[in-house]
Amino acid sequence: MSDTRAAQVSVLGAGNWGTTIAHLIGQNGFTVKLWARKQELADEINQLRRNSRYISGLEGVQLSANIVATASLAEAVRGVPLVFIVIPSQAFRSVCEQLGELVEPSQLAVHATKGLELGTYKRMTEIMLEETCLRRIGVLSGPNIAREMIEGKPAGTVVASRFPRVIELARAHLKSRQLRVYANTDVVGVELGGTLKNIIAIAAGMATQMQLGENAKSLLITRGLSEVARLGVALGADPMTFSGLAGIGDLMVTCASPISRNHRVGAALARGMNLTEAINSLGMVAEGVKASKIAFELTNQLNIRSPLIHGVYRVVHEGLDPRAALSELMDAAVQDDIDPSLVRAANGSPPRGPHGG
Repeated sequence: MSDTRAAQVSVLGAGNWGTTIAHLIGQNGFTVKLWARKQELADEINQLRRNSRYISGLEGVQLSANIVATASLAEAVRGVPLVFIVIPSQAFRSVCEQLGELVEPSQLAVHATKGLELGTYKRMTEIMLEETCLRRIGVLSGPNIAREMIEGKPAGTVVASRFPRVIELARAHLKSRQLRVYANTDVVGVELGGTLKNIIAIAAGMATQMQLGENAKSLLITRGLSEVARLGVALGADPMTFSGLAGIGDLMVTCASPISRNHRVGAALARGMNLTEAINSLGMVAEGVKASKIAFELTNQLNIRSPLIHGVYRVVHEGLDPRAALSELMDAAVQDDIDPSLVRAANGSPPRGPHGG
């Protein structure tokens, strides 16, 4: 489908979250280019206003007519002032390598990928800086379940950047009566909050499947948040970020919602599936699977005590029975409720020594 309308914004990635972002922008009256890897998917979006591969089962919901889908990356990005990059974390670098030949320094970019790169532990903004000439960049994150948002249900999200113009332009395209868009300058914290919470969501899915009750889930969420914050601060994040939408907000919705991908993986593992079966039953990427391996390695390197993260890693990657992992967590030595290292960081003092909790 050809379209002569000039787009001021594009979205790279036609998975469920990328398509949802494009839909929200289109509903706000903006023409938005949406890059899909496959021509068949681009054709379906343009001709039928649906994405049956990633967004299905929504009666009466049609994608915005302002979306112009294309399978050409060059067509999607050249000359577009604002680009949203919504690519799975382990494919992110390869797409950025291609973008390096297509983008210009004047363009602004915001990624909405919740993950870290295996092996390098790089955040997505770090990869953007390495592989492209883009410098005015940011991250979009928060408690944003795509299915609810495409159904028109209200939500809030965070755009973090060191550049006010990035936040301003992203907010202008996204904000609506349905979606509140908040600002943050802590790019590191917002990226890590959106990544690490997926690990805790896998644990919450296990707890839900095992019918352990709300008390147990509350324990997992609060201790999980403490571990996420400790690791985040050790990697340069502002501890206060984890008390906002990109921290506790995202963690709450991902742990509570049975339609969360990571929650569903945890539930599948607790039903006795192995990892391959759990992923195949999902049919989409669950970032917490790879994030658990990365966080396990990082916490070991940095000497950060993280019994919950380590337990999830062992269940996911070593085949530990979820019930055994929970038993180990309950038997772990009890530490302070509020981690002193986080208190020191919040007061402006650097963390010192091994982190407890």
